[in-house]
Amino acid sequence: MQKNLTAANSSQKLMVFVLSMSLYGMATLFTELIPKFQVGIVEFSVEYFLFIPLTLAILFDPMSAALGAATGELVFSEIMLGQFGGLGELEKFISVTIGVMIAGKMVKDPTNKKMVGIAAITGVAVQQLMGTIVDILKVQFAVEDFEAVAGLPESVYITEGFACLNDILFSGILFCMIPTILLVPKLYGKIEPLLGMKPRTKDSIVSGVSPKLVIGSVIAFAIAIGAEMLAENGMALIDWEASWAESKTALAIGMVVAAVIAVVVLAVIRSKSNSGKESA
Repeated sequence: MQKNLTAANSSQKLMVFVLSMSLYGMATLFTELIPKFQVGIVEFSVEYFLFIPLTLAILFDPMSAALGAATGELVFSEIMLGQFGGLGELEKFISVTIGVMIAGKMVKDPTNKKMVGIAAITGVAVQQLMGTIVDILKVQFAVEDFEAVAGLPESVYITEGFACLNDILFSGILFCMIPTILLVPKLYGKIEPLLGMKPRTKDSIVSGVSPKLVIGSVIAFAIAIGAEMLAENGMALIDWEASWAESKTALAIGMVVAAVIAVVVLAVIRSKSNSGKESA
């Protein structure tokens, strides 16, 4: 009996992983079509739709949703577009995974909108801060040239800090926190049974942000920094860019592939749900 329960849990986690990968991968490709706007020294751009994996992480398994999102961004917005930076991709993969996973583990009660909002913006802030720290270190260790921004003091701390704050306040609030707050309560209790899972409650066993998770995240981030430094010094190991990189055709194909995978996963989930109802 215990064996079957373990197999079901593994299947559920795989479904969450693939769903997060395909939906977030498609979303990252969609952001390529959204124009950027410059108002003075402030640039308004949609960096990502992180609310998708954040919602899945809060409702389901945080680790599966986080790894799925990071994999989806790597596969669809990089490889499918004809480019791959080798070790240079590790930093973004790790930062997205850590940010989404921490947000998912922070919420023990998905009906608590305040906690959902805090977790969502925390996940975004963690991911953005890690990227900012890496960018600052690359300049400090002279592995990358500093690009000053007109209107700001020529300080890497101010420039990168301003860019980080801008992304958190604009993309983080509008396209991550607010959609997550709206989606989680609407989907809570309705989508979990489709995967044969019980909705998360206050009494559910959720590990939360434990010291073990923090230590593991710090170690993973240190590895990401090292990998980024090596990549910037010409040791990316596998670094290629196709002649059709970032073309409209590649973008369209990537979106179609991601959409097909998402539809297939949703169809499988619905089929399993109907089978479960009939057997009951």
